[in-house]
Amino acid sequence: MLYWLTEFSDGGDVFNLFRYITFRAGGAFFTALIFGFIFGKPLINILRKRQGKGQPIRDDGPESHKEKQGTPTMGGLLILSALLVATLMWARLDNPYVWITLFVTYGFGLIGFADDYAKVSKNNTAGVSGRIRMALGLVISAIAGVWATAYHPVDLQYQLAFPVLKDSLLYMSYLFIPFVMIVIVGAANAVNLTDGLDGLAIMPVMIAAGTLGVIAYAVGRVDFTEYLDVHYVPGTGELFIFTSALIGGGLGFLWYNAPPAAVFMGDTGSLALGGALGAIAVATKHEIVLAIVGGLFVVEALSVIIQVLYYKRTGKRVFLMAPIHHHFEHLGWKEPQIVIRFWIISLILALVGLATLKVR
Repeated sequence: MLYWLTEFSDGGDVFNLFRYITFRAGGAFFTALIFGFIFGKPLINILRKRQGKGQPIRDDGPESHKEKQGTPTMGGLLILSALLVATLMWARLDNPYVWITLFVTYGFGLIGFADDYAKVSKNNTAGVSGRIRMALGLVISAIAGVWATAYHPVDLQYQLAFPVLKDSLLYMSYLFIPFVMIVIVGAANAVNLTDGLDGLAIMPVMIAAGTLGVIAYAVGRVDFTEYLDVHYVPGTGELFIFTSALIGGGLGFLWYNAPPAAVFMGDTGSLALGGALGAIAVATKHEIVLAIVGGLFVVEALSVIIQVLYYKRTGKRVFLMAPIHHHFEHLGWKEPQIVIRFWIISLILALVGLATLKVR
């Protein structure tokens, strides 16, 4: 919205600053951060009063989690509110990739909100049917895939790009849309599975978002794409503002989510933020890089898949408990140890993802 102040610029005044994505990204970050600090406590108080017993705790979970009984959930509302306000204020609202990403983020956010509401109101961990959640997620992802493809350069439409190998493209025809659906839904659910310890999911999400934001900025500039030898996707640079707002809102939330958490993100936040990562990867043609940058989420999801399939086949378990962060809890690791070590792993994977931007 504030971009339109450039209409008052003669090229040498303060209004000219709003032309620069980096300036507006900084503005989005601080707007979301301050929003989180101001409204975090009031929101938590409202959630605590409305929810009473807070998020239901699984009976089969680690014994230490029983101490978290009564902690309110739906804290993702704080992140999503800060993200929306900051993005609408600082991003160009005529950019299709911004709207595609917002559509996916808040579409999945609504699914997560319905699930959280069902759990809290019924005081059990069932929530909305998994099939309904999956079906709605696939519909949202399909729309986003068609929408994004329509704005991609013609030579990149329906193509799968590979990191480092710029000259290698795999034409998938209309199979690209189902592929996009898998990427976005998979990212959303992988982040959702990771959100099991205080602060565990939000920091890796911010790290992945920051990495994808840098990539979005790079692939949106023709000079950078020539230097880094990556595909040029005009307009994606505006997503750097979105990711900056996400990081600001995420830090505001982490202030209250750091152990011991005053509020949980809930499916409201985890599904929305995971979907956002998937949407950005699709918009920038970096779907494979997302699997690297979000490698922690991939491992968490795979641990559940492996556990379920192996148990159905043999009646035995590969892990003491899935997702894998619970396995380490049962091994005796303290919650802060798991959280911080997983953060470190996420940072390493982010650096590997950035290394795929090959310099000539």
